[in-house]
Amino acid sequence: MRLLRLSYCSETLGRRVDGPVVGIPGGGAPKGGGRVNQPMTGPSPGDAKEPTVALPEIKPAGKGVHPFQTAPWAEVKRRMGWSPHFLEVRRDGEPRAALRILEKDFPKIGYRFFYAPRGPILEAEWTDADLDELFQRAETLARERRAVFLKIDPDVSVNDDRIAPALTRNGFRLSPSVGSLSGVQPRCVFRLDLRPTEEALLAGMDQKARYNIRLAEKKGVTVRAVSERKDVETFFRLLQETALRDKFLIRPLRYLLDIQEWFEPRGDAQFFLAEREGEAIAGALALKHGPLCLYAYGASANTGRQYMPNHLLQWTMIRWAKAQGCSVYDFRGVPSDPRPDDPLFGLYRFKKGFGGTFTEFVGEYDKVYVPWLYRLWVHSWPLFKKARSFFLKPHLRSASPEGGDEILALD
Repeated sequence: MRLLRLSYCSETLGRRVDGPVVGIPGGGAPKGGGRVNQPMTGPSPGDAKEPTVALPEIKPAGKGVHPFQTAPWAEVKRRMGWSPHFLEVRRDGEPRAALRILEKDFPKIGYRFFYAPRGPILEAEWTDADLDELFQRAETLARERRAVFLKIDPDVSVNDDRIAPALTRNGFRLSPSVGSLSGVQPRCVFRLDLRPTEEALLAGMDQKARYNIRLAEKKGVTVRAVSERKDVETFFRLLQETALRDKFLIRPLRYLLDIQEWFEPRGDAQFFLAEREGEAIAGALALKHGPLCLYAYGASANTGRQYMPNHLLQWTMIRWAKAQGCSVYDFRGVPSDPRPDDPLFGLYRFKKGFGGTFTEFVGEYDKVYVPWLYRLWVHSWPLFKKARSFFLKPHLRSASPEGGDEILALD
């Protein structure tokens, strides 16, 4: 008989408990919705290790563990008020499936919600039994923590024929979002295979993209990898400028510094600045884990964009990711099928020009544990987002670079 074991780690305590399929360690939640575990000091960035054996081959596409399902990302989110948990299914001591859950309170009502960005983590030969056990354990945790729902958005292609039926069988439903960019994580991205040579990667780009890379170099644009505090602050100022110009909300500087603190010691984060005549005119942040590299954030000044710094930035980041041993470069979100008059058509055309493959994920799914509160969330969340956007946009102009609440509630 093959022994099935589950691991549970409340990462707010920095501990792990292994055992057969029994109750979650720590007992039930206190009356009145109090926390089972109060947050304690977590590990230092240099010691930020996975709480269990890494899963080197996961998901049907074989792209490894997504950065948003790693221990460093959990630590970054802890600083923003989340409580991380880690669940794992093992067979004969070998990891088969895992889920890193982020927990946050609904204000003043004694309930929480769960979010597992780009989870679950699946070993290449996962079975239905593995996934069923993982979600059973997640439900037990949710009941004890008084979670209203668990939201997941698997890093799995829509063409995969196993994951969606498995989610439906375990009581998940498609999240009531509309459009490819309306979810917490984008449903559609471009992903570039980094295994060909640099010459082949250039040849695979649109002619216009290659031209703009050469133009940036000809016009004196240079790109350098940076890590000093003053350079991260420069990138943040570019991000503020971009947010004001394009009317979107951003996170505070401390969020970027937390990402750097937890990912950089592992070599998994890198900021870049594009400069011309000594002035920064664009910047970007790359995150990676295993074979996958993400274009996480990008920004540009109001001046100097005619020199095409963003094209040279992307090419530099692609080359960096390839040199780091990554095999996939993710350009992040794009609309699914934009028309030329769509406001996001330029973004789509820019990312498409680098020769990546259009990739649509299976989508965003919710497992509901408290239906009446979930219905309230579904109806009130869009209104809350609009109100938050209206009231917080002036905050972009006057925010202290160090301060500010977490602007986006989930991602």
